[in-house]
Amino acid sequence: MLEGYRGLALNSLSSINADIGDRIEIVKNGNDTQKIDGILMPSYSNYDDIVVIKLDNGYNIGVSIKNAQLRLLQKRTQKSQNYQEKNVSKSEIKIISTGGTIVSKIEYETGAVRPALSAEEIIEFMPEIKELANISAEILFSILSENMKPEYWTKIIHEVKKAFDEGNKGVIVAHGTDTMAYTASALSFALKLSGPVVLVGSQRSSDRPSSDSAINLYSSVLLARDAPFGEVVVNMHGESSDTFTLAHRGVKVRKMHSSRRDAFQSINDIPLAKVHWKENKIELLRSDYLPKNKETEITNSKFNDNVFLLKYYPGFSADFLDYLINEKKIQGLIIEGTGLGHVSSELVDYFKKATKNGIFVGMTTQCLFGRVNMNVYTTGRLLQQAGVVPLEDMLPEVALVKLMWILGHESDQEKVKSLMLTNIAGEINPRHFIDLFPRWNYV
Repeated sequence: MLEGYRGLALNSLSSINADIGDRIEIVKNGNDTQKIDGILMPSYSNYDDIVVIKLDNGYNIGVSIKNAQLRLLQKRTQKSQNYQEKNVSKSEIKIISTGGTIVSKIEYETGAVRPALSAEEIIEFMPEIKELANISAEILFSILSENMKPEYWTKIIHEVKKAFDEGNKGVIVAHGTDTMAYTASALSFALKLSGPVVLVGSQRSSDRPSSDSAINLYSSVLLARDAPFGEVVVNMHGESSDTFTLAHRGVKVRKMHSSRRDAFQSINDIPLAKVHWKENKIELLRSDYLPKNKETEITNSKFNDNVFLLKYYPGFSADFLDYLINEKKIQGLIIEGTGLGHVSSELVDYFKKATKNGIFVGMTTQCLFGRVNMNVYTTGRLLQQAGVVPLEDMLPEVALVKLMWILGHESDQEKVKSLMLTNIAGEINPRHFIDLFPRWNYV
């Protein structure tokens, strides 16, 4: 079926007996010097003379076939609908789709990006992944990542556990990039893993010429199949070109750019691995990864969302803290303080009241890079005396998710504090080296 094609494109493709997935050649103006070949892809264009092909470098392009001749170079040897057929010599890999750009396409009539692809269509955009492993795929949700909730994390956790129990060697979670780091943290704390869990997304939808979907997905299958660790990682482009991807530890990664394909960076840490997808090679960047557990276990899958992430700013009103403590009755508070972990000294008594009421209060830094040190200045020492706990070099959102997870199964304030300061999934890096801080070169 020539999905999306009509008019001239449909007639021309039908005349050479071409199907989606076949390799075709387009010769412009009868001139063999003006020819291009690639894999025929579905079309989402409004123009009936456009044929979409995937080039060998992974890019999709649309080519006008007016005044052009089409040639069928090679039929696809395995139809996409047969992707579930298994090869007993290959590893089993499960793709769990939750939505996001990696499983989205452009709605050209409105210019909007919408979640629209089925699990089969995910594989259709990168058929080569079937050569790496036996792929099974399931749509758990079809949501944009800004709509992710803690209750959905619980469902993903149980689905990951089920996938490993069914004999899969690794699990891939397709996810929108905006809140991917939150989900990665939730899975990192809640699971002891017998294999890799790879969160993957894309910055640009699958039908855009500059899409990173295919390469990110392909390299994620490599990671899920071959990586030696039992950890949750976020795997995305490592630079703006298509040479490699980086597998970042799920509790030390952040989206640092709104649109670049290499938007994700490890913070206060280095990635676990570099994936050279063209060579089907994984280069480990460190040896202190978490080993695979004998079986996948869920430590706790409940999250208490009665917590708050507070970003301090000059002029912050204490009235809001009073509301959180007395009316909202939150059970936990993570502060994004300035510098080494500071807020106005006028707020110290409010935090003291919060901790006396059994509310855990933890301090992180807005700087992201570096760690909290509340022993240097007077305000920091006063905050500690009020019961505020410095949280080392934990990222604010990681500390928030960790607190949700702990409060989901523990209420004793001393135990909560002890667990928050325990390095459970690599969220605390005890040693920082100078090369962990990126420098921007302007010349």
